[in-house]
Amino acid sequence: MLGTPFNFIDEAGKPQGFDVDIARALCAKMAADCEILTQDWDGLIPGLKVRKFDAIIASMSITEDRLKVVDFTNKYYSGGLRFMGRVGDNFDLNNLSGKTIGAQRATLGAQYLEDNFTGKADLKFYDNQDNVYLDLVAGRLDIVLSDELPTYNWLKTSESGAKFEFKGDAFMKTDNIGIAVRKGDDKLKEKLNKALDQILADGTYQKINAKYFPFSIY
Repeated sequence: MLGTPFNFIDEAGKPQGFDVDIARALCAKMAADCEILTQDWDGLIPGLKVRKFDAIIASMSITEDRLKVVDFTNKYYSGGLRFMGRVGDNFDLNNLSGKTIGAQRATLGAQYLEDNFTGKADLKFYDNQDNVYLDLVAGRLDIVLSDELPTYNWLKTSESGAKFEFKGDAFMKTDNIGIAVRKGDDKLKEKLNKALDQILADGTYQKINAKYFPFSIY
């Protein structure tokens, strides 16, 4: 599972976070008596298949490989790419000529930079995201492109976070996060989708979103 703010264990030993609040809101709409369990990531899909639990609300991306073994509801949030740089630096994000841009190698961000800025800016690619941040902090990068949500977590939790900020809005929001249910459990999937539509329509979702993020992650 992802760490805070999506899911974490509070001081009382109870699960909390965005995923947990969404789960509780959906259960309330379905008038269902739900028990929320925690489970190591690798055991989520196996546990679902052996009926240890009935649904997985744990920031799981909807992928073709997973769709072979589980069914998913509609998305309940999505992740995209977003630029980030030093506070006060202004950029024309359509023209980064002369700038040094960093991204983690073999990611959507790296591919986007290669497709759109090869020959137009100095591109640097790294084996892991931590090294991207380190070079940004050290001044070896002007701006970075990475997944919005992990970057937001870094901005909130890193000592250097106060010196940096997002530049522009998120785009390429192609990482859709859904609720996994057992293959063929169409009744539960329909109930969850209906409840999701309801919390989006009545403002419940937006309140939960605002509790954890200053921007929409839907």
